Amino acid sequence: MAKNMREKTARIAENKDRRPRAIAKHVRISPYKVRAVLDIIRGKSYVQAVAILENTPKSSSEPIKKVLMSAAANAENNLGMNKDNLFVAACYADQGPTLKRVMPRAQGRAFRILKRTSHITIVLDAKA
Repeated sequence: MAKNMREKTARIAENKDRRPRAIAKHVRISPYKVRAVLDIIRGKSYVQAVAILENTPKSSSEPIKKVLMSAAANAENNLGMNKDNLFVAACYADQGPTLKRVMPRAQGRAFRILKRTSHITIVLDAKA
């Protein structure tokens, strides 16, 4: 059984995604709001995506820009890629842990407030 597990882990490591990526976790913006901006930059070149994010008046554009620039830096420093040849291959926002807060209401009741967080992932790739 141990031999099969070793072979399986070797296969997984062999097929591991080697594209540059960056992940920001526990960002205090709802994933729904982040996805709206990610849909705009998906498939765009790196330079074009940065320009779009700088001119987008959404609160989620700033953390997305940071993640995008981090992924480009990873590509340049770790994999020796050129920033001008990169494009956004995949980007998505998953839901992180939800902070649960209480808002006092009338007659001693309490309503729950859900402060959502998100994990933003951006994967870049080189143009062919």
